[in-house]
Amino acid sequence: MMYKFDTKVQLIKYKVLREVARAAFENRLLDSISDIPKKIALGPKSTMRCCVYKERAILTERIKLAMGGNKDNANIVEVIDIACDECPVSGHVVSDACRGCIAHRCKDVCPRDAIWFDEKQKAHIDKARCIECGKCAQVCPYSAIQNQRRPCELACKVKAISMREDYAAAIDNDKCIACGACVYQCPFGAISDKSYILEVIDLLKKRLRGCGGKLYAVVAPAISTQFTYAKLGQVISGIKALGFDEIVEAALGADMIAIREAAELVEKGFLTTSCCPAFVKYVKSQFPELAEHVSDNLSPAAAIGEHIKQTDPTARIVFVGPCTAKKLEFREPHTRMPDGSPIIDSVLTFEELQALFDSRDIDISGMEETVLDDASYYGRIFARSCGVSEAVQQSLSEQGIETEFRPVPCDGIEACRTALLKKLRGVLDGNFVEGMACSGGCIGGAGCLTHGNRDRAALEKHGRDAAEKTILEAISVLENGSER
Repeated sequence: MMYKFDTKVQLIKYKVLREVARAAFENRLLDSISDIPKKIALGPKSTMRCCVYKERAILTERIKLAMGGNKDNANIVEVIDIACDECPVSGHVVSDACRGCIAHRCKDVCPRDAIWFDEKQKAHIDKARCIECGKCAQVCPYSAIQNQRRPCELACKVKAISMREDYAAAIDNDKCIACGACVYQCPFGAISDKSYILEVIDLLKKRLRGCGGKLYAVVAPAISTQFTYAKLGQVISGIKALGFDEIVEAALGADMIAIREAAELVEKGFLTTSCCPAFVKYVKSQFPELAEHVSDNLSPAAAIGEHIKQTDPTARIVFVGPCTAKKLEFREPHTRMPDGSPIIDSVLTFEELQALFDSRDIDISGMEETVLDDASYYGRIFARSCGVSEAVQQSLSEQGIETEFRPVPCDGIEACRTALLKKLRGVLDGNFVEGMACSGGCIGGAGCLTHGNRDRAALEKHGRDAAEKTILEAISVLENGSER
């Protein structure tokens, strides 16, 4: 069966994850590492690179990432150096649109005398002198000078990506917020996120042997927008078939956070949200003056995870969602239980979940449906832009709290930056900043199988299908321990 991915890069990544997972389940991974590249890049002719040998060399690097990546690199996003060699050098270039005019305005405005002309009066840029100020492009009457930038640099709105001397991409870990935008946008798949799929397989194998406590999957509401070849209930059945004992909605944690952030807003008067780990890291690294305004609450997945472990201390929890930054969040000190153990034991993206299904030959499209109904409409719409604001407003209303509520929903990291700059300058018209690093919210996360306009509609339907119509109803069911 062929599954729908947005790009061939995602398909290749999936194949590597699938084969690594299959070998790990069958206890033959170390013996299979050298065989997996040959299984994916069959040869003798290459289909992606200059030769099949380079294809296999790159696949070997992908296998390392599938096995957890570079342990000395704290970031979860890494560059595959050998795969990053096809992009042109970034910077201003003169295109064929140059008419060889005699005005030479480009040369006149250049502060470093980096413009020169050939015998046909066509302009050229001396890269050894150019400082990329862009003044030449601004004055060219034919718009013949363009600022050519690499897709990864364009995708990274926090300017964490630069170019090394050997022209490969480099990531500044201090600036990187692990949103995964560069991972999704790199046309060669030369930037990728580390996978912790082997951790999850280890948890599953132990549980299947009857070792330890229950194994929980906390699933993000964005799951309702994915796996379009099956119904949501079948996806849940597939997760159970992998070996998970219980499936819980992260959206129930969102209901909990909506109640808590409403109270926190009343107490503090101004608040920025804590549900998006990439946004939280962005505030703390780029706007440290505003870090005190970040909500003290855990993210929704961590909140419900904490509740599960308080109720069942022997439980192990895997978060399943669209977010690469979650892999970083759940290794942070603040996401630990009082005894120092992690709240969330590991993380899977939807891409990795698909690979797990197929590594076990689980065809979810033919399974019976399992009901997933823990949260309210408002908890579920946390996964889209404006959803957190709507949920907090509903929370204030349900609790009868009368307070000024002026939300500023920020769709994407650039909108977040604008709002935070306004707050620094004292001109922000609002007291509640909802920060979403990914365009569209969590449904636009880099770990999704597909990205599209239909995702928002699918999430809305998922929200409307909730049995609990209010936040307090969902919290009441949780507190009373009711089961359906």
